[in-house]
Amino acid sequence: MSPARQPNGSPRARKIARPAPIAPPLQTERNAKSPRVAARKERDFAPHEFLATIGEGRTSVVFQRRQGIFAQGDAADAVFYIQTGKVKLTVVSKIGKEATIGILSDGDFFGEGCLVGRRSRMKSATAMTDCAVLRIDKKAMMEALHREHEFSDLFVAYLLSRNIRYEEDLVDQLFNSSEKRLARILLLLAHFGKEGNPETVVPKISQEMLAEMIGTTRSRVSFFMNRFRKLGFIHYNGGLQVHSSLLHVVLHD
Repeated sequence: MSPARQPNGSPRARKIARPAPIAPPLQTERNAKSPRVAARKERDFAPHEFLATIGEGRTSVVFQRRQGIFAQGDAADAVFYIQTGKVKLTVVSKIGKEATIGILSDGDFFGEGCLVGRRSRMKSATAMTDCAVLRIDKKAMMEALHREHEFSDLFVAYLLSRNIRYEEDLVDQLFNSSEKRLARILLLLAHFGKEGNPETVVPKISQEMLAEMIGTTRSRVSFFMNRFRKLGFIHYNGGLQVHSSLLHVVLHD
């Protein structure tokens, strides 16, 4: 896990009976669509095209892999929208322990805490790949949300779907085995259950980072990854490829 970073990418110093295991509802073709998918299905509205028309207050920025976008404690004065690429969100505790709390990709927003009065960043954002990102000033974003109701509806649906994801993460952490948690994270990284075809090839991510995301050790992640590979659920071919058969680990005890 890399340390939290300054905006220019340089390192920055900081740092009862138990119910039977259950699987959070990872979206499949049999599941109901998420609010984010439903919003896109119901409206012929492209947020990236609309955001490109905001004008003043909008800046297109390119970040290289591993470059910091903002750091924990920085002033919160803008919202970001990912056009292409993947972004990692991390937090650091008072004793310097760092944890990855999310990996975002094309079409995702982040940094929206400024819209509710948050003055400083509570997390750091770092480019996992080369990224093209729209930086939208707080004032411009607020005006766009008030002016364009379709965009406002889509943004609210996005926030609701992400809140549901956080709740599912908590359930996953409390009740499921580390093997099942790892399988779920890999499927989410490969976009299984989301609109469109899954990517199957997950972004380059270390076993240490996976271990921190699911709350276990690197040795356990290595053990499970080898098991998944032997069972044909994943394989390596210029990158980690995830197959839909991995769903069996999530959906079955």
